[in-house]
Amino acid sequence: MRKRPFGKTSGGKEVDLYQLKNSKNVEIEITNFGGIVVSLKVPDRHGEMADVVLGYDNLASYEADKWHFGATIGRYANRIAGGKFPLNGHEYTLARNNGPNHLHGGVFGFEKAVWQAREDSNTQNERLILEYLSEDGEEGYPGKLDVRVEYSLTDENEFQIKYSATTNKDTILNLTNHSYFNLRGAAEGDILLHQLHLNADRFTPVNENLIPTGELRGVSHTPFDFTRLETIGSRINRQDAQLKFGAGYDHNWVLNKGINGGLFPAANLVEPQSGRIMEILTTEPGVQFYSGTFLYGSVPGKAGAVYGMRSGLCLETQHFPDSPNQPNFPSTVLRAGGQYASTTVFKFSNR
Repeated sequence: MRKRPFGKTSGGKEVDLYQLKNSKNVEIEITNFGGIVVSLKVPDRHGEMADVVLGYDNLASYEADKWHFGATIGRYANRIAGGKFPLNGHEYTLARNNGPNHLHGGVFGFEKAVWQAREDSNTQNERLILEYLSEDGEEGYPGKLDVRVEYSLTDENEFQIKYSATTNKDTILNLTNHSYFNLRGAAEGDILLHQLHLNADRFTPVNENLIPTGELRGVSHTPFDFTRLETIGSRINRQDAQLKFGAGYDHNWVLNKGINGGLFPAANLVEPQSGRIMEILTTEPGVQFYSGTFLYGSVPGKAGAVYGMRSGLCLETQHFPDSPNQPNFPSTVLRAGGQYASTTVFKFSNR
């Protein structure tokens, strides 16, 4: 594993960039600022390498970032309605940083923290381990939370992320990675010709504020049916109330869990021109598919690129949005003394 300086934060903290590389020259760079995946280089069908995640060249841009490029998201990924949630008879108030909603952990989420980093070479695959102590009351959340994220890269081109956490007080927790993918290359146009399969027969429809209504709606005969490979752009502009709310796709799908528990298939993403394929396996019950609509066409990225509307997509493995306010959704409560554990694997290939 290679390590090099990535600059200093505006507060003067030094930050590093870590490179994981396997025997097939697949290469991932991660910074301990926000646990951000800065680059991810994988081969196409001809062996040509390309960086397939959107992002920036420098730390200052990540500090100012509003789009969560590549970030570790917490304490709560996705939206919480009204910036409030009940727990143990008490109502907690959070920042409203997304219209009327709380989004992705608030103003100072995990993506803006400098994590403690260490390398572990005692296993078959090198691991980067990041740790962060979130104090009781940080961004309004209860409990002192010890968080650990492990990143590893196998020779089977599997990028693995393992999350774990403990708390001294009951709290809520929902962690994910917010990488924007474009399998043609991070500066190679939009993602509308990508083909997507989601292992999900249902999704959680939303209201005009992108908060789930509580319904688990079947995807059959709707633009949300990705139960087999479908071209993303083929239905994204249909006259549909849910597509209108999200200006495209910005919804959570309810994954069809395997009968044995543990890791199970969540999604396949195929880019026909390059032949690159990304498979996702997870232990989480949901995945948020976001089609990059709100990039708005003028985001300066890596190597002089400008990221336009729908130039990248996110597949965020997670618990459901607004779960603390939705009693019929899987719980996101982490009890004092309990153990949070979650794993997601991104596996790359080509054809």
